[in-house]
Amino acid sequence: MFKQNHQPFWLLFLLCVSCTNPSFAQFPPSLNGQPLFSLAPMLEKAMPAVVNISSAQTQISSNPLLNDPFFRHFFNMPAQKTHSRGSGVVIDANKGYVVTNHHVIENANEITVNLQDGREFKAEVIGTDPETDVALMRIPANNLTTLPSANSDQLRVGDFVVAIGNPFGLGQTVTSGIVSALGRSGLGIEGYEDFIQTDASINPGNSGGALVNLRGELIGINTAIFAPSGGNVGIGFAIPSNMVQQVVQHLVQFGEVQRGSLGIRIQELTPQLASALGLENSNKGAIVSEVAENSPAEKAGLQPADVIVAINDQPVNRGSDVRNRIGLLRVGDKVALTVLRKGRIFHLTAVLAEDGAIDGGKVSEYLEGAELKNVPDGVQVEQVKRNTNAYRLRLRRGDIISGIDDQRVRNWKVLKKLFAESSLPILIKLQRNGEEVTILLR
Repeated sequence: MFKQNHQPFWLLFLLCVSCTNPSFAQFPPSLNGQPLFSLAPMLEKAMPAVVNISSAQTQISSNPLLNDPFFRHFFNMPAQKTHSRGSGVVIDANKGYVVTNHHVIENANEITVNLQDGREFKAEVIGTDPETDVALMRIPANNLTTLPSANSDQLRVGDFVVAIGNPFGLGQTVTSGIVSALGRSGLGIEGYEDFIQTDASINPGNSGGALVNLRGELIGINTAIFAPSGGNVGIGFAIPSNMVQQVVQHLVQFGEVQRGSLGIRIQELTPQLASALGLENSNKGAIVSEVAENSPAEKAGLQPADVIVAINDQPVNRGSDVRNRIGLLRVGDKVALTVLRKGRIFHLTAVLAEDGAIDGGKVSEYLEGAELKNVPDGVQVEQVKRNTNAYRLRLRRGDIISGIDDQRVRNWKVLKKLFAESSLPILIKLQRNGEEVTILLR
């Protein structure tokens, strides 16, 4: 039988680790001669940098008359507003920069940021990137607290983490857990996915909040939960801090992410493909399945069946690595590619072109005859001319293109990219008169 003063193994482990690290916060008073581990000292420094966000959106009616301010005023019909809540993180106290999720402030007419000390400010949007779900704002505040960033590439499965946010609008809340997995992708949540998975409780309202390590450093921005029942089930996802920093650099300089493109299609390196290519001893990398004509990839000498094993000297383990790393570089950037071709290593250099500039006209070909515009739920068809490709595709006025295969369409730019990267058959998902419709393009 254990004695009462014996501590759990994980607690003793943390005590040992903490005692060997002189920079770690001091322990609070002991209990029965045993020191007690607490996250409180770290959180006292980190929590002031996490803010609560409230955004207001004007509700758009399907009746165009109700969108006319004069019509609403004449019939005494005020515009309706919807409100949403989320979280954000101060990443630069001197400049007032606050990072959050794009979906937290999407289509917002007014954004209010509440600090832990009770102060309230209206936020100015610097820029957003729907494809990574990152947004950058500025607030006119003094005496802010910056949350320092850690190198998320150094995370390991099993590292302890803490999530700070504003779940359900309750106010600042802290939950803890571990890193459950790294490099999660293919979830269909965002265009560019390289998620940290954690079992720290993340609930609605936590979006845009901080995932920190035990030193109180930012390692991720909480963005989504896997919740078939609508509640937390211990599977949450955060955008790695390194990806956030790269996106923020674009937003500060341009107000948007100016993505470059190689002009290739990528296929995962399965054991069967590795065997067919004579790569029995290799299971990491991404196969080039197609190279667009006159693309940066073709000019660099990249060929179909090449296996990309490194980009800018960073190893490539899977296809999503190629997409994420190229997608966070700018037009005109030089990219060093290490490829495996017929058992030999080649080093190539490509200069990235504009994103979507080498889509071969597929979008204009398939959607010829349709007038499109961006709307909150995707890309809406405003008009369709008869006897055109779009009409023969069965697109109709008012349709909202919301998805291509398992990827969400957020705007026209995403639609172009998904068409460029997809191979026939393509499943197009529409919203038509409030119902979901699918069209199979063969």
